Amino acid sequence: MNETLMQTGSALMTAALADPAGAPSHPAIFLVLGVVTFALHIAAVAILLGSTGLALYAKIRTGDNWLRLGSTMAFTAKAAAGAAIVLGVAPLLFVQVIFDPFWYASSMISAVWTLIFLALLMAGYLMLYRVHAMEHPVEGYSTRPQVPWLAAALLLFIACGALMHVISNQALFPGNWLDWYAPGGQINASGWSLNYMHVARLLFFLALALPVTAGWIYGMRRWILSKAAARPEDGPYSDFLETVAFRMAQAGGILLLVFGLVWMLTLPAEQKWFVRSVWPYIGLRSVLYFLAMPYIQKKRRLCITCNYMGFVMAVVMTVVLAALREALRVGTLFEASGWNPMALAVNWDIPTLAIFFVTFLVVGGTSLAYILGMAWKAGLGFTGRPGEVWTPPAGLEKLGTIAVTLLVVWVIGYFAVGIALLF
Repeated sequence: MNETLMQTGSALMTAALADPAGAPSHPAIFLVLGVVTFALHIAAVAILLGSTGLALYAKIRTGDNWLRLGSTMAFTAKAAAGAAIVLGVAPLLFVQVIFDPFWYASSMISAVWTLIFLALLMAGYLMLYRVHAMEHPVEGYSTRPQVPWLAAALLLFIACGALMHVISNQALFPGNWLDWYAPGGQINASGWSLNYMHVARLLFFLALALPVTAGWIYGMRRWILSKAAARPEDGPYSDFLETVAFRMAQAGGILLLVFGLVWMLTLPAEQKWFVRSVWPYIGLRSVLYFLAMPYIQKKRRLCITCNYMGFVMAVVMTVVLAALREALRVGTLFEASGWNPMALAVNWDIPTLAIFFVTFLVVGGTSLAYILGMAWKAGLGFTGRPGEVWTPPAGLEKLGTIAVTLLVVWVIGYFAVGIALLF
């Protein structure tokens, strides 16, 4: 009886918070795009965490190979941070369209922490630029001072992930919002409240950094062997990269299996239904692939396409895990408050959709192509030696100019449209 009343109350509350305008296109489009864009975002986050952690470890180690890898990963982390930020915008927009009452309520309960998240993210990003400046000083060179900056950046990025984990999970339990907002009947509108953390789920997605980054390194290894301006030291360095990627993928697959199992076994009562669904078994296929990935790559180490496919398959499996995460959210919210995104009113808004896709594909796509291109090309060009300077190719410089121009045009157009509608 009490459970039924709680579900009814949650349904009435979320219905009152819902946007009466509904969705600007069919909700299924936003659900699918939300899964795909979140997967791309989380893949970029995984590379950010993995490359930052690996750069930190490499700076502590000694030897030319570790020096070269540390420089490469430090640059990759900086680029991955930009990619993660750009790719994080789209899934958030889709969440606000489909799950607006839930995201709004959770972000208001923890309003101060959403602002702290932005501050921590910016601080971590700036620390990576500080490391970059240390890599290329005017005079002198030292790897040791970079260690505390990389360690601090890694901790800040993990803290950002933990905050988003809490805020996202709070949104899944509308029946608890009143207790969190007004504990003991006393309203707490400070925005300092953090109320729900599922440690195993958080660790699962953090552990994803290991196999995804390993997939990136497998592809990088093959490119080093394939590039025209190969150097004598590239052969041994390629073997070194293969060893590093193998160990990362091996450890990552085991951790994903352990954390995934603990996650499923410790689901709260509102989510126990998920274990009896088909979704955990679909997700298990991804985990099993990550377990097998290092051995597949070792067996096919001479296959050029297979080395690149390691990273591609890592992203594909991340899409599967993102779909599992979305299924858990949709089912939990339906059980808790009867929320069905497919039942949202649809009021087609073609201009808005056109602006979004042009912005995401053209403006965002060009910027991402430049960021990732810089990371890939520059990372391969660095040996980590003191005083080394890398000059980007003319084509990449031109792409960067186009990306900046598109961003400027978009900003001008944004304000122009707003002013025109205002007056």
